[in-house]
Amino acid sequence: MRVLMTADPIGGVWTFALELCATLARQGVAVTLATLGAPLSAGQRCAAGRIGGLELEESAFRLEWMAEPEADLRRAGEWLLRLERRRRPDVVHLNHLAHGDLPWHAPVLITGHSCVASWWQAVHGTGLPEAWRAYQLRVTRSLRAAACVTAPTAAMLAALRRYYGPLPRAAVVPNGRDPAGLPRAGRKEPLVLCAGRLWDPAKNAQALAAVAPHLPWPVCIAGEPVSPDGSAARIGGDNVRLLGALPPDELASWYGRAAIYALPARYEPFGLTALEAALCGCALLLGDIPSLREVWGDAACYTPPDDLPALRERLAQLIASGTARTELARRGAEVAARLSPASTAAGYLRLYRKLAASPVRRDMTHAARA
Repeated sequence: MRVLMTADPIGGVWTFALELCATLARQGVAVTLATLGAPLSAGQRCAAGRIGGLELEESAFRLEWMAEPEADLRRAGEWLLRLERRRRPDVVHLNHLAHGDLPWHAPVLITGHSCVASWWQAVHGTGLPEAWRAYQLRVTRSLRAAACVTAPTAAMLAALRRYYGPLPRAAVVPNGRDPAGLPRAGRKEPLVLCAGRLWDPAKNAQALAAVAPHLPWPVCIAGEPVSPDGSAARIGGDNVRLLGALPPDELASWYGRAAIYALPARYEPFGLTALEAALCGCALLLGDIPSLREVWGDAACYTPPDDLPALRERLAQLIASGTARTELARRGAEVAARLSPASTAAGYLRLYRKLAASPVRRDMTHAARA
């Protein structure tokens, strides 16, 4: 089995793709990983190099959600088709939402990790403005042309169908995380941790900063404050410690230290950082949104993302009750143990084999009509 896969190095998609590639490689699947969106860091390149047999192809072409992406999307499509001709994969697995309607020879699977339309609705409470019309049309064509569309939660898949459907050939494949390299749950420190892209208002780290002065424990927030377009998040205040963008090993150390992991997200299609925190024994306090409820059930406590008094109260309750934290951490660890890279890879491998057994071949005219 040969797979051509795409990924960007900007957020959780990179972690997802690397762990999937590593697990597939151990099962004899040859993967070519093509990167887009931004240059790889030295650490990311090194991490990819540790996966035996993985072929890495690098680019920094803009993704469909970035500013003025048209020229880069065209060049990226040409580059990806050249890679397909050279590598001859059995399946193409795109981890971005464009390019499903290219004239591929192999069947195409697209994983929707997030999308601008559902993000916009969650953050702004409205549909996409007219300026995003080209994006919506492009993603609609791409997803409808794919042989299969997947998402890490049923909530995210429902959003893809709502904004770009119908998508009759679709499946939910939950993400997983390898606990190797993460610290084992141990003695915790009295601190609240949050991690994510600080420039993304969907992560809602600003809410934690707003309630931090009223808490007896410090609030530590890790993440990149500057977005790909150069704008920076304004966040901080009393009792807040900004950790900056941390390499994986340093962030793992903070997971191991923190008694509470708080992610009052407005939008989070899966929540990989919550999974990492649960694997490290943190009690989870999450935004009360369908996707996080779907993943964690009663293994977390929840707060409405924009209700600051409720967030402050829930954090104060968890800080005051070691028993509640211990029980939440236990439940979270049980859920996290089921969300393994092996189960994720098994789900994708079943889909790859099904698609490869009945390859979808299209020309550009068919794709444009799909």
